Amino acid sequence: MERRIGRLLERNSRAASLFDVSVEERQTENGTRLAVTIRKQGERTEWALHTSGSYLLRTNGHGSDPKELWKLYIQLTQAEDAFRTTKSDLGLRPVHHQTAERTEAHILVCFLALAMWRTLQQWMECAGLGTAPRKLVEEMREIRSLDVVLPAKDKKIRLRTVSAAPQELKILLQRLKLPLPNVPKVIENVVPTLAV
Repeated sequence: MERRIGRLLERNSRAASLFDVSVEERQTENGTRLAVTIRKQGERTEWALHTSGSYLLRTNGHGSDPKELWKLYIQLTQAEDAFRTTKSDLGLRPVHHQTAERTEAHILVCFLALAMWRTLQQWMECAGLGTAPRKLVEEMREIRSLDVVLPAKDKKIRLRTVSAAPQELKILLQRLKLPLPNVPKVIENVVPTLAV
């Protein structure tokens, strides 16, 4: 019986703290039976009703202005979002670093991702496009870049071409004042790849 009650409370964890559940043996005319007693915790239930739909932050800081505390909390969530961006959008996976230099390099990459993410967010906000850079990055995936190598008599000519953007993306890029090149660009000083 206690296991069943435990599973029930586990499935309903938000409500579990509002009730006291106990199992007792009781003597009846037909013998001993189990009795389940459920008592509502008045104070906790009242607290749950008053705070329902509210977002509560608890801190050990003294004398902090609630607005400043909220700003700091939002910055923390944005930093965490940037770390998620490095893991998912940039494809960087957690690496267990063995040296301090590699740990610092990893933190630098994450910080740069955060700085770029925040810059894009503010850039979008100034252009009146909201503050959802992830959506813009998803839209930008439509654009492809291709390097074309043309052999000539004395050297190779390298041209970089960019695909045409769909109409909706063109509008976004115009709002951000980001023109896409419409003619191939000659690329010089290309570092040759080394064969291993």
